[in-house]
Amino acid sequence: MTTSSEPEIGRARLRKEDARLITGQTNWTDNITAPGLLHLAILRSPMAHARLDRVDVAAARERPGVIAAFSGADLAAEQGSLPCAWPVTEDIVLPDHPPVAVDEVRYAGDPVAVVVARDAYAAADALEAIEVDYTPLDPVLDLEAALADDSPLVHADKDTNRCFSYHQPCGDYEAAKARADVVLHRRYHQQRLIPSAMEPRSVVVLPVAAAGEYTLYSATQIPHILRVMLAVTTGIPEHKLRVIAPDVGGGFGSKLQVYGEEVLALILAKRLGRPVKWTETRSEGNLATHHGRGQIQDIEIAATRDGTLLGLKADLLADMGAYLMLLTPSIPILGATMFPAIYKMDAYDFRCTGVFTTQTPTDAYRGAGRPEATYAIERIMDDLAAELGRDPLELRRHNWIKHEEFPYTTVAGMTYDSGNYEAATDRAQVLFGYDELVAERAKRNEQGDIFRLGIGISTYTEMCGLAPSRWLRDMRSGAGGWEAASIRMLPTGKAEVITGTSPHGQGHATAWSQIAADVLGIPFEDVEVLHGDTKLAPVGLDTYGSRSLVVGGTAVYEAAQKVVAKARQVAAHLMEANEADLEFSNGAFTVQGSPEAQKSIQEVAFAAFTSHHLPDGMQPTLSAEHVTDPDTFSFPHGTHLCAVEVDTETGAVKIRSYVCVDDIGKVVNPLIVEGQVHGGLAQGIAQALYEEAVYDEDGNLTSGTLADYLVPGAPDLPEFVTDRTETPATSNPMGVKGVGEAGTIASTPAVVNAVVDALRPLGVTEIRMPCTPERVWRAIQEAKEASR
Repeated sequence: MTTSSEPEIGRARLRKEDARLITGQTNWTDNITAPGLLHLAILRSPMAHARLDRVDVAAARERPGVIAAFSGADLAAEQGSLPCAWPVTEDIVLPDHPPVAVDEVRYAGDPVAVVVARDAYAAADALEAIEVDYTPLDPVLDLEAALADDSPLVHADKDTNRCFSYHQPCGDYEAAKARADVVLHRRYHQQRLIPSAMEPRSVVVLPVAAAGEYTLYSATQIPHILRVMLAVTTGIPEHKLRVIAPDVGGGFGSKLQVYGEEVLALILAKRLGRPVKWTETRSEGNLATHHGRGQIQDIEIAATRDGTLLGLKADLLADMGAYLMLLTPSIPILGATMFPAIYKMDAYDFRCTGVFTTQTPTDAYRGAGRPEATYAIERIMDDLAAELGRDPLELRRHNWIKHEEFPYTTVAGMTYDSGNYEAATDRAQVLFGYDELVAERAKRNEQGDIFRLGIGISTYTEMCGLAPSRWLRDMRSGAGGWEAASIRMLPTGKAEVITGTSPHGQGHATAWSQIAADVLGIPFEDVEVLHGDTKLAPVGLDTYGSRSLVVGGTAVYEAAQKVVAKARQVAAHLMEANEADLEFSNGAFTVQGSPEAQKSIQEVAFAAFTSHHLPDGMQPTLSAEHVTDPDTFSFPHGTHLCAVEVDTETGAVKIRSYVCVDDIGKVVNPLIVEGQVHGGLAQGIAQALYEEAVYDEDGNLTSGTLADYLVPGAPDLPEFVTDRTETPATSNPMGVKGVGEAGTIASTPAVVNAVVDALRPLGVTEIRMPCTPERVWRAIQEAKEASR
């Protein structure tokens, strides 16, 4: 049996995993139970910064159903320090990060004690019996004030709140600036964001005490990395640890982490010899799951009077929060090379200072450094256009890399292999009705309309497929950027794909099946994708940074090619033909000139299984594995256009239309791409208009529930018009580029540019995100006052 002649790659297949997921016939971490299961609850500090004078858990141990209770001091000898795997500079400050605080708490939500009980309710109730004496210490909340000599210290033993200073000069920026007719300086703020995945974080540990073995289930994006880091942190031998990420309901970077709760569940299961489970509440997650973004961006751009860019300078203050988690200091650095974006210029200067504060630690959040970079350059390009009296789209055309100039090495040293910004922008303009909206905007402004129309533009690119390993080495990362896959042809002609990537909603089971089915020439339905289990798929580096398809999917493609190559040898032997004379198409080998003589790959798989007639020296079975370590990144791009209506009396913003045309290279499954784009747009628009983690002057999180932190739903979002152009990547054999973060990266500046554009005639040049009605209204009032 062979597949149809229609290629799988590019086909809009319904996701094969969805029938199971949406009907609940699945397994997720909090659904897992075991005989003798105990439940973990965590007492968290209500204070942002305080000395722990006394933590008494004795009364909690006496509560009904409680098995044990521990302070940080009780666990100090075995809990270790949570890892930071990416120290970005040689002299970076790396404070200890105990899963449970021992002497001092440094953010509201920092754990101070734990209770283990027979059920979750008994554990939670017993927390109120724990007695804690705190001596309040001054909070550290403002990034600039934290660097002052007289600032309170987050970590007193480090003598500074400066975590690191990073400088990347590219060319002579001061010389470029000296030649400029126009130099603009702007300050933009990236507010803190709280990840809100559908599934809360959860962990279950099942010990086999006699063998010293542990199986840990976690709602994680990184089972392989988590296994390594747990072994390093706890001292449990890695080969005695099995980590499983079952079906995981979203992550967006928040589950790209080694959390203290995972360490605690493991060491307590070891200590007690019983299975242990912990699942966060949503409000607990808002406090303790790492936050995203958190930057002050001072951006300077230099240009000639005709709009030609000469240089760009970016100086960032990046909020680390109280501790460095797995990738915390690397997040702003990941955007360092992307501030020049798609534009040509002579010089670029990037600086970043990491700053400790007494707030929840920050780390990866969808886009991880790239959205921040895109926001800065796209906002200041609009400001430069206003300064020069130019149409902002035409200013971008004047400066961007032309399609005939690829491959192109940017001023920041990144070599973009392919792209066509002109095609994507032309298509977006048509779908958007750009000229008509420009005319309508002018008419409304002339009439002094209460509802002002604004047009926002974002012409973006991003680096996807976190790789190569040598680049990561040079950037001081603790790991490489490779990915692994293996393929087993079963005796009956079906195929199992084992992937090192670990999906949490991306549709890997479907897309990987399409890739394997296309190469092997077998039906899509005959491919099974296995993932997320370090025993089943022992080799991998997991899922983040839009690397799954570009790196993991390429590994699947190459492994399948190896299977076909081995099958060719077997088929040639069976057909008594030379390998060079065999053609492989639609799942069958034929002899050139004799199409009637053929062997399907399923027949070959069975022959390899029986091993009755194999070539001399060939091992039985038809399987192969491949590890891909790309030579470079991939660079998707696109143009996003947004039209908003702003009520100048109330400050309310309504998105009237949103068009995006993305170029992500070859598309494996258009339906999956649409889902990724729509989800990304929702998150990017949410940052522009709705979401912000807010702390009061004492360092208390005042947006700690979903009643206070606005995650937009369908009524809050517009309909999206999406389309694609296709410029295949040259950096991988499938020509793919990645799409998981594109919508988030591009949409935030498009929306904010539209809001500011609507209000420029009133004197408004900047609104701090999120552009809530109150902030928009206040910006209008301040502009009125300034004009008097």
